[in-house]
Amino acid sequence: MHTVSRSTEHMYLKIFNPHSRRIVYYQITLYNKKVEIPYNQMLLPSEIEAKSLIPAVRAILARKLTGEYDMKEEVVAKVLGVTQAAVSNYVRGTRGDTELMSKLSLVDQIIEMIDDIARDLASNKAYTPYTMSKFIELCNYIRHSLIICDIHHNIESNIDEGVCQLCKGNLMSGRF
Repeated sequence: MHTVSRSTEHMYLKIFNPHSRRIVYYQITLYNKKVEIPYNQMLLPSEIEAKSLIPAVRAILARKLTGEYDMKEEVVAKVLGVTQAAVSNYVRGTRGDTELMSKLSLVDQIIEMIDDIARDLASNKAYTPYTMSKFIELCNYIRHSLIICDIHHNIESNIDEGVCQLCKGNLMSGRF
């Protein structure tokens, strides 16, 4: 909590939450009394990618590589940079957000990019600079098309609409 005390006025308050390492902005109106403001934690697009998106894409890739390209889990683990146990869990559906995987699989552009990455991984049996650039292109597409916003709203339902609009503006302009 952060406590502020002032006379009646509108004020913008910037609060740093040391636990989540996030800065939260509030517009508040004060009426000669103390105001307690709870920390509102909001995930950054990069955090959403790391926590949900990348594991879901890895799960789709693991399933493609083991299923369509008959690669062994150990080889898939090496090219994806994860353990064999992680690949096994991706393939069984116990790791990676299966609902998100389904949503991503419905977008033709995303599936084309994932297929391209899978082909490269299967033919080179390694994670190449080309693969990395395609993976970055995929993440950028998901950001710029605002699919990342849908993912975010599924994770956090209480997102401040003003902050949401600012973030969308940044995503669409490519400033993230």
